[in-house]
Amino acid sequence: MANTPSSSKLLVVGNGMAGARTVEEILNRGGGERFEITMIGDEPYGNYNRIMLSHVLSGEAAADDEDLILNPMGWYTANGVKLHAGDRAVVLDRFAKTVTCESGRVVDYDVLIIATGSNTFFPNMDGLREHDGRLARGVFGFRNIADTNGMLQMAQARDDVSAVVIGGGLLGLEAAYGLRTQGLTVNVVHSPGHLMNQQLDERGGSVLRAEIEKLGVGVHTSMRTTAVLRDEAGLVTGVSFVDGSTLDADMVVVTAGIRPNTELARAAGLVVERGVVVDDQMRCEDEGSVYAVGECAQHRGETYGLVAPVWEQSVILAEVLTGSNPEAAYVGSRTTTKLKVAGVDVAAMGVKGPETADDEFVQYYEPRSGTYKSLVVRDGKLIGATLMGDISKAGFLTQAFDGKVPLPEERISMLFDVGSPSAATSVADLPDDLQVCNCNGVSKGDLVACVHSGAKTLTDVCAQTRAGKGCGSCKGLVADIVACAAGGELEADPSADWYVPCIPMTKPELIATIRERDLRAVSQVFAELATDAKEDASAKMPLASLLRTIWGPDWVDERGALFINDRVHANIQRDGTFSVVPQMKGGVTTPEQLRTIADVADKYGVPLVKVTGGQRIDLLGIKKEDLPKVWGDLDMPSGFAYGKSMRTVKTCVGTDFCRYGLGDSTSLGIALEERFQGLETPAKLKLAVAGCPRNCSEALCKDFGVVAVGDGRWEIYVGGAAGAHIRKGDLLATVESPKAVVELGGRFIQYYRENAKWLERTYDFVPRVGLEHLQALLVRDEEDIVTGLDERIQTAVDGYRDPWKERSAPKSPAQFAPSLPLLPLPQVPVR
Repeated sequence: MANTPSSSKLLVVGNGMAGARTVEEILNRGGGERFEITMIGDEPYGNYNRIMLSHVLSGEAAADDEDLILNPMGWYTANGVKLHAGDRAVVLDRFAKTVTCESGRVVDYDVLIIATGSNTFFPNMDGLREHDGRLARGVFGFRNIADTNGMLQMAQARDDVSAVVIGGGLLGLEAAYGLRTQGLTVNVVHSPGHLMNQQLDERGGSVLRAEIEKLGVGVHTSMRTTAVLRDEAGLVTGVSFVDGSTLDADMVVVTAGIRPNTELARAAGLVVERGVVVDDQMRCEDEGSVYAVGECAQHRGETYGLVAPVWEQSVILAEVLTGSNPEAAYVGSRTTTKLKVAGVDVAAMGVKGPETADDEFVQYYEPRSGTYKSLVVRDGKLIGATLMGDISKAGFLTQAFDGKVPLPEERISMLFDVGSPSAATSVADLPDDLQVCNCNGVSKGDLVACVHSGAKTLTDVCAQTRAGKGCGSCKGLVADIVACAAGGELEADPSADWYVPCIPMTKPELIATIRERDLRAVSQVFAELATDAKEDASAKMPLASLLRTIWGPDWVDERGALFINDRVHANIQRDGTFSVVPQMKGGVTTPEQLRTIADVADKYGVPLVKVTGGQRIDLLGIKKEDLPKVWGDLDMPSGFAYGKSMRTVKTCVGTDFCRYGLGDSTSLGIALEERFQGLETPAKLKLAVAGCPRNCSEALCKDFGVVAVGDGRWEIYVGGAAGAHIRKGDLLATVESPKAVVELGGRFIQYYRENAKWLERTYDFVPRVGLEHLQALLVRDEEDIVTGLDERIQTAVDGYRDPWKERSAPKSPAQFAPSLPLLPLPQVPVR
């Protein structure tokens, strides 16, 4: 391909990890000058890291997390790549050199790369699909963002959802872990006799099973699912097995394997076996200008479902196409897997156990600690190894598996430190081509080169190389390598304490400077304080929050600095509609309010009316343009269920009706809500008051919780959580009156507002600052700050305005203009 003209049209079908990585490698080798690059992706956004979907499902990451998005939409424009997102290639004409999409768009090419990846394999089971071929409601794969969002939406729809995950491999266990973290009852069903049978032997699978069951997940092995059971309305009710037994479920997640997506290639007449057959240059068989890469490709009879081989293929193909190395050849991959499965570290390579009588087999397992290790040696060479729980020897075993280091005579020293050198020496001895991060294809050499080019902190190295931004199992080794390459300990990263990346100040420094210079608009802050006075989109929301904290209603409201929720004062839903949650102080309402809510729901055809976990009523499915009318008809204050602010105060009935009540929790909850309603905070803030230690309002696991303990006394807890993270709050103080609760609550909230990082919940803030330090500052006033905190919280309270009053005076003509659809997507036929 060295003679490819500069005007050649390069078309990549597939915008997943393989397709986008190949384009990155081509651009890195000057391919942007050589090719006019077009990509077709059937999902309506840029390229993202599918490995991170399990983190999204478990609540450890959001769908817009920067670690999830590998190539945002702006990346394509910046690199001159034309992306047709939200469209699907359906017809390949190899003779006309065109690809036709579902939208009717026809794209021609000179060089074509097929990177269509793989699809979830759905076994043939009764009840799995509707009559038109679609998956039944409540049945999901686990392959993309849509699958993940669908599961999350169903998981969060009510409190008693149960799920069955069909398939106990890596993906199935990740799905089970994520759903269990969301609070579901989860059972894993696996046809083979033990979990992760592709990577583990029977004993390893047994140890893993014990670890999974500790999470509260049911495990059923040697069970073949024959049908998804559904009721007359078509909703999932469970699954049945070949032996006639059944298991109840509201949701079924199928993770029984993947299959290369070869539909486009097969219909075009390309040679397809299990995958699209390619040679050592990734060229399709009998083709001169059509290539395939990634999970859809079959090379020397092998297909790969791991990312490391995909990265290797991408480099080879880029070198061939750009002419940087026309003789480059892909000869296959020796697959090693290092990952985290449902919180358990696992590393596996080669065979699982001995295959001949002469194979040496060393095995150690300790079910109590969740540790399993084994290795197989043949003719003095390591041909297989498995580590679970403790994978500290994974780096050495990978070298040994690749034949780069001799094996010690004491085989046990390959699994444990038996007089071995120090960690620093071991890291120094690792070869540069050792792949450290399998998720993103980062070698030791890449990390060292990054350090030598000027990056000397772990944050910088991870940002530049993406190391550690997948499953996270390599972060320790990455830190060791960076420290070694930097000649010692890691340098402190000063930016770690900056409030936003573009302004080199801590939050207290930034607050002081903003006050000193009287900066009241986000644009002013950028102009005067940002590096090179450049705006940073990611900094707009935290800066807007900070300005509202400092100046209250006197900040300059620049609409472009706010998230859509804050611009329209309602919570956007996945379909582009909004939810409206009117305030019900302390969860107390009246018959008149209930009748009004019912009338509004009828008038505007609200599709879902739901009681929230905060003892309020949520009206979901409101159109943007209807929001002002809905607020007007309700004539109730905003309940602040949409922003980074004080949300609600949950209460029990306290002394009025409960025979166990020790304090009037309802009145105190209402007083707290009236006092702090709508306060801007670094992250959402949830409060609760319990009338006795029975804790019916769950005050012990709230950001700020209050519990009556008798004799007029109240215990105040801070830093609790009961969502994706579970944490009992720390006892800040015991006070003698409701008035003291409100006073100390104000001090804690104001200190949190002024000192927490953006999006830092109190369950992270309190441990970071330290309970004793908070008590010294807020309870004992050892640094004389209480008076200032009291004054500033009072100023914030005095500046409260109900945002729903904007219904009569919108901030801009477009504030409540129709917004559907959210994105201009291609019109494609219904499949």
